[in-house]
Amino acid sequence: MRFDIITVLPGLLESPFAHSILQRAQNKGIVEIHVHNLRNYTDNKHKNVDDYPYGGGSGMVMQIGPFAACIDKLKAERAYDEVIFLSPDGKTLNQEMANELSGKGNLLLLCGHYKGIDQRIRDIYVTREISIGDYVLSGGELAAAVVVDAVVRLIPGVLSDETSALSDSFQGDLLDAPVYTRPADWNGYKVPDVLLSGHQAQIDNWRYEQALERTRQRRPDLLDD
Repeated sequence: MRFDIITVLPGLLESPFAHSILQRAQNKGIVEIHVHNLRNYTDNKHKNVDDYPYGGGSGMVMQIGPFAACIDKLKAERAYDEVIFLSPDGKTLNQEMANELSGKGNLLLLCGHYKGIDQRIRDIYVTREISIGDYVLSGGELAAAVVVDAVVRLIPGVLSDETSALSDSFQGDLLDAPVYTRPADWNGYKVPDVLLSGHQAQIDNWRYEQALERTRQRRPDLLDD
């Protein structure tokens, strides 16, 4: 699977993709992540990619030209299953969406900045808009990193235990059950006896009941859905 990310601040994405699961996925050749500096696609001698908004108002707007030049170049090299714009007014990312995207081949992610991007980019090129929550960030870079992380860990071969992702929170519309590890007794705080019993059916039932109760307490909206 390949991700191409267009941004004016490529340095913001260096660390998230250079460690842990994302790094290992790239080292295994399962995933490719390529970050493109939008400033390399402007004719402006000062490398500016933004301008004042038509109609007035505060903030600066990212211009159509540099985005179009970069997108056209990348699309000439390969086909993309989705061209995604990270935006607070997009559809909120959830586990179902991450599952769907993990089955794609090539994804192109656009990171906005400043006040936003020229609407014509969204009208002409973008096939999907994604938000990671009801708040505003300084730019789309952190949101892009979240999307990539959520998707990559679901790709077969990325996690050493491929069943791990299947028991994550939000899989099956339930939060995850509590988890424990050694020691079994820490200063009087003990691991539930059922987890030490060795009876897998009882353990599975306990985990389901705990997940159901945690979801009922913390995210009852998931049970409504």
